[in-house]
Amino acid sequence: MKKALKIIGISILIIFFLLLAIPFAFQSQIKNMVKTFINENLNANVEFSDVSLSLIRSFPKAHVAVDDLVITNFKPFEGETLATAKSIAFTMSVNELFKTSSDEPIIVNSIAIDEALLTLKTNTLGNNNYDITKEKPNTDASQSENPGFSFSIEDYSIYDSALTYLDDSSKTQIYISELNHSGKGTFGGATSELNTKTSANVSMRIDSTTYLNNNTIKLDALIGLDLNNQKYSFKDNKGYINQLPLEFKGYVQQLENGQDIDITFENPESSFKDFLAVIPESYSKNIEDVETSGDFKVNGIIKGLVSDETIPTLDINVISNNASFKYPDLPKRVENISINTSIKNTTGKADDTFVDIKTLDFKIDQDVFKSSATIKNLTKNMLVNANVDGTLNLGNITKAYPIELDKELSGILKGKLNTSFDMNAIETNAYERIKNSGNISVDNFIFSSEDIVNPIHISKADMTFKPKVVTLNHFDAKTGTSDFKATGTINNLLGFLLSDSKLQGNFNVDSNNFLVSDFMVEDETASTNNKTTSDTESLKIPDFLDCTINANAKTVVYDNLNLKDVKGVLLIKDQQATLKNMTSSIFDGVLAITGNVSTKTDTPTFDLNLGADNFDISKSFKGLDLLQNLAPIAKLFQGKLNTTIHLTGTLDEEFSPNLSSVSGDALAELLTTQINANKGELFNKLEGALSFIDFDKLNLKDLKTKLQFANGKVNVKPFQLKYEDIAIEVSGSHGFDKSLAYNAVFNVPAKYLGSEVNQLIGKIDDAEVSKITIPVTANITGSYTSPKVQTDLTSGISNLTNQLIEIQKQKLINQGTGKVKDLLGDLLGSKSNTTKTDSTKTNTQTDPIKTGVKNILGGLLGGKKKKKDSID
Repeated sequence: MKKALKIIGISILIIFFLLLAIPFAFQSQIKNMVKTFINENLNANVEFSDVSLSLIRSFPKAHVAVDDLVITNFKPFEGETLATAKSIAFTMSVNELFKTSSDEPIIVNSIAIDEALLTLKTNTLGNNNYDITKEKPNTDASQSENPGFSFSIEDYSIYDSALTYLDDSSKTQIYISELNHSGKGTFGGATSELNTKTSANVSMRIDSTTYLNNNTIKLDALIGLDLNNQKYSFKDNKGYINQLPLEFKGYVQQLENGQDIDITFENPESSFKDFLAVIPESYSKNIEDVETSGDFKVNGIIKGLVSDETIPTLDINVISNNASFKYPDLPKRVENISINTSIKNTTGKADDTFVDIKTLDFKIDQDVFKSSATIKNLTKNMLVNANVDGTLNLGNITKAYPIELDKELSGILKGKLNTSFDMNAIETNAYERIKNSGNISVDNFIFSSEDIVNPIHISKADMTFKPKVVTLNHFDAKTGTSDFKATGTINNLLGFLLSDSKLQGNFNVDSNNFLVSDFMVEDETASTNNKTTSDTESLKIPDFLDCTINANAKTVVYDNLNLKDVKGVLLIKDQQATLKNMTSSIFDGVLAITGNVSTKTDTPTFDLNLGADNFDISKSFKGLDLLQNLAPIAKLFQGKLNTTIHLTGTLDEEFSPNLSSVSGDALAELLTTQINANKGELFNKLEGALSFIDFDKLNLKDLKTKLQFANGKVNVKPFQLKYEDIAIEVSGSHGFDKSLAYNAVFNVPAKYLGSEVNQLIGKIDDAEVSKITIPVTANITGSYTSPKVQTDLTSGISNLTNQLIEIQKQKLINQGTGKVKDLLGDLLGSKSNTTKTDSTKTNTQTDPIKTGVKNILGGLLGGKKKKKDSID
């Protein structure tokens, strides 16, 4: 007995290992079989990572799996992916593996598809991307086509898959996700049955109308199959749309020119709770304990031919009378609900389908809301005619229905409105085809949106609707710390609400306090190092605005500036704000602004022209970082300033100019200006180096200068100053980093050079002597906080020497002698200390004239200030 068991055990092990090993022997044959089928039947590029065979997994049948399948189209959809699948598995008899002739079909018993993504497309020319089967030549009419595979299905399944259908010609889009479908049956006979289970989420959109939006669909169906007549009958069926149960019966039959459909359906019960079941569960929540009254009935007939020219006729009705519902954990009840809606098509032409909402009424507390509408021409240019009449306390919505809002909703909405339009008129602003009449008002309404930073609290708003325009009669609101009142007109309110159109209008806006930052958009895509609103948000001008605003504000706060009495025109379009004729009182003067600010790109930009009239210099240079960087020394001045500045550049995360990006030019004029008593380090250094200048007496009145700036550097065009009878020319540049690179040339009259020079000049009896000036150059480097001042005497020495030589030379020539240097040497009292040399070869180190001049100037520039009588 033990020996027999041992033999049986060894045999089982041998068989097991054979079942494991045999697939490896057939691996290449299986791959060749799959490749042969693909090449013979499909006109597409097909790739897969592996084909595996198992004799154990579906024993006693063979299990063949194709992994990581990808099917890519040829023209006219070249390069587009038709289908992918993680795995497609087949089961078949082991005998099928030994068929070597291509004339013998391989019989498949079951199919399992895992994680498939299928995209079906039809372009405007009617080409289908799923039409990839090859047409096989048939040279012998009596010879049947080789089917390749033959199916004797016992069961099939599709798991975790998705399907997309896009028809460009009819503008139809269908998206099916989370698709799980299985079926069992036998297809061998002429008639049989198929038992199926299906669940999926479905979205459907035709043209601009959404009919299903991620709705959950379930279907358990027993389907009768008449394969000879290609007729499929629904025998025992129950489906769900969201949680609404529907029973249906009828059939679908395949014809040469389409499909013949005859289906009827209805909800098996008539409780109003079935209405709540239509709403997606994510919105309606758990409806099991909801208290309801009244009835709700859905029924419909779909009958007719589906073809390229026709659709089935439709007669679908939704009716509810005097119904109500109340959620157990909410305080308010919705009652007096009346619904009478139908979807009909009596001709079989898609364009003739229409929705008729005869009644959609309800009541919450004492607020009654009534509405009706008709929607026609659904598949083309949709026609809408709607009526609204009622009052709605918006705060009661969340108290009666479990809707989750990001922000609390409040306010009283009152409206009586009739509107009639077609969608093409909305999209193209064809106002003559948009008929509106009535009015809508809102009190104490709080509006929040991702398009604005702060909620807008609307204390009162009143709009009158007319055929071509909506008039904003009143609009009183606050947002953040800003308040504003507005009147005006809106050209395309329906276009803004119903399509992707921008809000177009003209408005008059008055405000007591207006903060620019209160009206900026939070940009969630910006980088985390560019934030003012949160870790993931930065400021943007709303892109939905296309309007003109005539502004009048008592105070406008921008960055750290408080602008008073702001008036002007603001045009907003394409995330750009354009300012025209904007004026404001600031720094005891008047500011005028034109230009634009744009946030269309990731980094905001600006291009502005600023005009400053009669600005207080001290206040303006303390309040404006930009002015401090353009002319930082000006903050030491007292008086008035006129300037025009052209600026371009980028804005930082606080909506202030990035100084390193600023470029432009400026023309500045100082009026009635003097230097502050506390002059600062730069003036102190200049006074120390130039003892003949008293900067308290420096005349800056009517000073004009032109600046050019770019890349963080300011270039100052040469400009002239006057100190008594000393002419001063200043030029150079400085950086926004406070670095200095300036030259100041002081043309000093000879009389300022002290008694020694004046005694020398007194010995020269000539009228030209009074015109002698000495150019003294001050080189200013370093920074504003640590300046360096160096005086250049070279040009001064050379200039004075040449002038003295030339004057005396002319006098001696007139007297008939050429001993110019000897005489000058005598005048300077240095002849006895010099060696006679050729007058044309003077050595500067022993030249008595230059030595004397240098000593005088050196003492003047490096020593202490001379007594007053020495420079008179």
